[in-house]
Formats: sequence, C-alpha cells, structure tokens
Amino acid sequence: MKLKFIAILLLSVGLSSTANAAEKLTVLLDWFVNPDHATLIVAQERGLFKKHGLDVELIAPADPSDPPKLVAAGKAEIAVSYQPQLHLQVAQELPLTRIGTLVATPLNTLLVLKDGPIKKLADLKGKKVGYSVSGVESALLKAMLEPVGVTISDLTLINVNFSLSPSLLSGQVDAVIGAYRNFELNQMDIEGYPGRAFYPEEHGVPAYDELILVANSEKLGDPRLKSFILALEEAVQYLVNHPDDSWTLFLKNHPELDNELNRRAWKDTLPRFALRPGALDRGRYDRFAAFMLEQGLIKQTPPLDDYAVALD
Repeated sequence: MKLKFIAILLLSVGLSSTANAAEKLTVLLDWFVNPDHATLIVAQERGLFKKHGLDVELIAPADPSDPPKLVAAGKAEIAVSYQPQLHLQVAQELPLTRIGTLVATPLNTLLVLKDGPIKKLADLKGKKVGYSVSGVESALLKAMLEPVGVTISDLTLINVNFSLSPSLLSGQVDAVIGAYRNFELNQMDIEGYPGRAFYPEEHGVPAYDELILVANSEKLGDPRLKSFILALEEAVQYLVNHPDDSWTLFLKNHPELDNELNRRAWKDTLPRFALRPGALDRGRYDRFAAFMLEQGLIKQTPPLDDYAVALD
C-alpha cells in the first residue's frame, strides 16, 4: 500500500512538472543582436519569458531576408521584421500577420555628409545615391524628392549592398538611403565625418513602425503569442525605467557590443521602443498601405485585419 502511494505521488509530481514546464518558442531576429533588440534581450535576461511560461530561443539569421519566410513556412513561431516589408509580403500572399512592435518609429534616413555639398534635398539633383534594398527605399526616396522638384530619373542610383556609410565616406556616392539614424549617423560621427540626416517622416512619407513581430497567420490562436507579448511589455517598462541596468543586462551575454557605437545607439533607440508592444495603430497601417499602393509597390490594400492584430 505504501509503495503504491509513493508511485502515485511520483506520477503526480511528474505530471505537474510536465504541466509547469516552459513551452519552447523560437524567435528569428532580423539581424545580429544589437540595441534595436533591447526589449527582447531584457525580457530574456530578467526571466520574464520564463515567468510567462515560455522558453524563448533568439536566433540571428544567416540571411536577413529569411526569417519572415521561415515563419510563413511554419519553421519558427515569430520573426522580427519591418512594417514596409510586411505590406510587400502580404501582397505576395505570404501568410504573415503583425502581432507586435519593437521599435515604433522609423529609423531609416537619407544621409549625406554634414560638410558636403548637399544642404537641402533639392541639391541631390544630378547626384549619385546609394541604396541597399530596392523597392521600398526607392519609393521613400521618390516621395521625399518629388515635393522639391527632383525625380528618380534625375539621380544615379547605385546598389552599395549594406556598405552605406563607407560608400558615402569614400565619395562613391553623394547620399545613401536606408541608413539608420541610431547607427550609421553615430558611426560617421565617431569616425570624424558627421552626417546630415533627412528623415522620411518629415518629408512626405507616412510614419511607420520600423521593427515589428510577425507570426504565421494560420496560428494566431497559439496562446504562446500573447504570453510573449505580455513578457515584452514588462520588459520595455523595465527598460525605460532602468536604462543603465538594462544596458548591463544587454551586455551580459554580448560583451563584444560594449563599444562607443552601441552605447550611442542604445541611447538614441531608447525613446523609440514601443511601450505597448501589442497595441496596433490601425490608422498608421492604413496610411502606409495607401502610400505603398500610390507608389506602385502593391496592387491592392487588403483589409487590415487580414495582416495585423492587437494582442495587448
């Protein structure tokens, strides 16, 4: 009788342990770990994912274009992506839905040398402009220049891959589109060549979310997704309340990032993190979808509920 009781007790403990075990969740980053991912890192280092019953693995991609495709194919639960890219991916009928936001303002800029000949956007007429990714960046450039009487045909566009600031510093191009205000702008200043940034949202481009979280549209009922968003909201509150302690947490497993560039990027990105990661600004998504349609990047604007939800 005693042995039977012990066996039942052990079985009960085993079942309880299984029930309480953290559920695995894979998150594919858009790039190598950097200050843009601070909310994710703080949530992980403070045990907030575990608090919400999750065992989250953050994976940096070999190819930055792969994460949304892998989520669409069911190979991972969540990918870090970009709002402009989501509109394109939905137009390509990829089953992706925005479930959260990491960075709630644009980071993209049109960047020139501060002491160079480009003082205003109209000065770009007849100049060379470097870019990394065609499509959205060209549309941003077109929209920014049209009000000052400059067209894309007035420029020489050069694909510089991801060598944005080096191509500008070397004189290969006169400006670059796609440079981030929290990274390339700081990088150039550190190297002694201050830049001048023109911000798309101040020159005719609707504001948009820079970094977002996307999940497979057919798996939005997965309870892990809401748990993930709740953990992020706790993380971002800690992040803005304790930026110095959060920086220490960020460096805990990434000491190689403890340098001047990342310290500056950390400071510049802090005010841009989404304080309510799960909240959805419906007007913002509708306005940017209309912009994409106007620029000819998509052929129609599907209902917002088809590709963006609020899990807050």
